[in-house]
Amino acid sequence: MTGKRIDVDKLDLELMKEKTTETPGTLPYAHHSGSALIRPEDKGKITGRAVAAMHSQTDMQMAQIYEQMRLLADQAKKIQSRVEVSERIYQASIAFEPLINHRYFLYQKADGSDFMSMIAPEEWGRKKDWANFVAEVKLLADHTWEILRENT
Repeated sequence: MTGKRIDVDKLDLELMKEKTTETPGTLPYAHHSGSALIRPEDKGKITGRAVAAMHSQTDMQMAQIYEQMRLLADQAKKIQSRVEVSERIYQASIAFEPLINHRYFLYQKADGSDFMSMIAPEEWGRKKDWANFVAEVKLLADHTWEILRENT
């Protein structure tokens, strides 16, 4: 074996102790040539990716909530419309007892008064007794009226 010989008597063990550790796994750098490569992370890049992912997720959730709010608003408008039609029907002249889940037709006479009929606008003969067809409705179990067709 050729090479430089190490003189053991000249080794400074105290100096070598300062350059080593008993817990090498806690070092923030590789402690020998066989150690895994440790590269410092770009904290700005990590934070940027995390913030972008967070915005993407919250935007998606906000869109879902917005869609749910829109659906609820549409349902509230339909209920309000049912209440308005129901009030108008209950103030109209009804010459029969309406039955639940049956279709009826609301008309307005020339004098502005409303009346209910079991006859559809298409079924009236030459003697039509109304000026305007208002709506085709169905009586629901809660005694409100569902609008099936409206004259727009």
